[in-house]
Amino acid sequence: MSAKLKKFYLEYYGKIGELQPLIKASTDVDLMQKFIDLCIVDAVNAQVERSVDAVFSVERKDFLEKQMLYTPIPYNEIFTKEKSAILISGIAGIGKTWLLRKCLLDWSNGLIWKNVELVFYLECRRLNQYPNISSLNELLNIFFKDIVNDFKFSNHTALFLIDGLDEFKYFNELLNPSLTCNYPIVNALKEIQKYKHVIAGRVYAIDQYQSLSTKHSDKLTIQIMGFNENGINSYIENHVVEEKQEIVKITLKESAIAKAMASVPFYLSSMCKIISDSKKTDSNFFLTMTDFYANIFLYFLRGHIIKSNKLIYEIMEDSSNKNYILSICKIAYKLFVENKIIFSKEEVQAFYSDFDKNEGSFFGFIEKIETDLGCYYQFAHLTIMEFCASVYAYNCLSNDEIVTNERLKSCLSMICGLTNKNQNRILKFLVNLNPSKKSNKESLLLCFILDYLSKSDDPNEYRDLLIECFYESQSSFTGEIKSIVDKRGWVISIDDRKTSYLTSCENYFVNHYIKSGRKLEWLHVDKNILNGVEKKLFIQCSTNVREVIFHRPNNFEGWKPKDKVEKLNIWISRYLITKKDFEENFLLWINLCKELYLELHDDIGFIKEIYELIRCSNIKKFRIIYRRKYFYNLDELKNFTTR
Repeated sequence: MSAKLKKFYLEYYGKIGELQPLIKASTDVDLMQKFIDLCIVDAVNAQVERSVDAVFSVERKDFLEKQMLYTPIPYNEIFTKEKSAILISGIAGIGKTWLLRKCLLDWSNGLIWKNVELVFYLECRRLNQYPNISSLNELLNIFFKDIVNDFKFSNHTALFLIDGLDEFKYFNELLNPSLTCNYPIVNALKEIQKYKHVIAGRVYAIDQYQSLSTKHSDKLTIQIMGFNENGINSYIENHVVEEKQEIVKITLKESAIAKAMASVPFYLSSMCKIISDSKKTDSNFFLTMTDFYANIFLYFLRGHIIKSNKLIYEIMEDSSNKNYILSICKIAYKLFVENKIIFSKEEVQAFYSDFDKNEGSFFGFIEKIETDLGCYYQFAHLTIMEFCASVYAYNCLSNDEIVTNERLKSCLSMICGLTNKNQNRILKFLVNLNPSKKSNKESLLLCFILDYLSKSDDPNEYRDLLIECFYESQSSFTGEIKSIVDKRGWVISIDDRKTSYLTSCENYFVNHYIKSGRKLEWLHVDKNILNGVEKKLFIQCSTNVREVIFHRPNNFEGWKPKDKVEKLNIWISRYLITKKDFEENFLLWINLCKELYLELHDDIGFIKEIYELIRCSNIKKFRIIYRRKYFYNLDELKNFTTR
């Protein structure tokens, strides 16, 4: 039977459709010859207690944040060591199915799981079609009827691969044994816990499923972050015409958004197609996140829904296409605010009565999944659903309705992005879809949202969101925006936890803030080496800031501070550095400050030189912490250094 299974997998799973979710016409890729490198990380430390209710608001944000923190784990290190349970999470279209099928082929070729006799691959989407099956034996006799043939596998070493846990229709019943469950298939899936297993699903599903996996002490939880750098370059070289490869690579390098999203196969393939089809010669394709999603949405609409060679402006001259977009956006919005990932036809018809007769036209954006009990539906990609919900909110809701709906908080930056007045951006085709409502007065909507955010009781929570909203709008500092941002002092931090996207947003905000004559309250720097975007932000902030705080030594080669600061904080008690390093990192700053607050490592040997440095400077006030002693004036410091 083992030999039959291996032959079956090699024959039917050796090729896989190229990862382009939503696109029905796919290209077969030979996984054995052309497995694109995926970035796999240990997800244990990144797991967050989360409900399905939070799915939409965190998936994109979490993905960007985790990109900053992970350390990749080699494929061989994970799958050559046998674990009793492996949980694999990742956002939609990130490569989970590729990875599972690669495992099938490697087991079939004797490369991994050498002590496992039988491996069974089950897709949750197909399991939904058999709600009345109550045991694994019954399931296997359906899925592998020509191989299993009523064989009792319980006495053999078996491993189960479960793909698409988030698509299991009875997921809530699986998670909550206390719920009354009328579907025997749930019990069959619970049976898998008795055996070795590998289960893959979207992040929220795996986060919640972990509580059921407590029996396995050697459990490994990993997350797929998409293509790694080799995988991205390999994709470009194999799928983009040679004359366009350079501009694709430049775009991914210069656009923080494009660079972050390129690891997601669906987005990478879409970006490559958009850039390849464009007559533009510059690399400014995806300036903002809203711009990025608008390009993806309209590219997919033209190429895979309408299937037209017309230009976008020609397509959008047709009112029926505008109505279609508004319809899909209405469906997305209504389900989004109710946290409906999986929904029935009746649930859509409750607010969109024409869904029944137009159902087929929505396939692509929406997937139809058929079971013995009937059909259900889901959006093929959550972030596209979020973008559509933002478009509907912009076109159809009042300002009050937008800011008071807590479910729309994650959409606020993209709603502000739709207020972008630049006529050279493709966004302009998505802002006048509702003829029954007068065009949103962009500046009023933007200011309304920014003002709402500025009044929050938790400024730390909404500070980043306000900056993202301003960046997405690509607005300038109007009089009203100045009055809004003046309600709070502004702090900029540069550290290892910040995404390149947020750093780009801050660069844009700080540029307008300082050019308008305003002074930042604080600049925090807690990073040893700054990249180009971070260095630009640091230099901009340094030109007009009251207080600078360094948490680590940092030598900004090729640049010298010129502008005075009121307070300089150098908190480096964790770092044993030399006198030379201290001078190279901080001397120029000390010469420009009025107040100095300095925390030093107990073992540095140049405290006398620091005394001389302060004595000869223009510092009016200081505090030095050294060897658990506090020094507030030169006499105290001198007495200590001469003992």
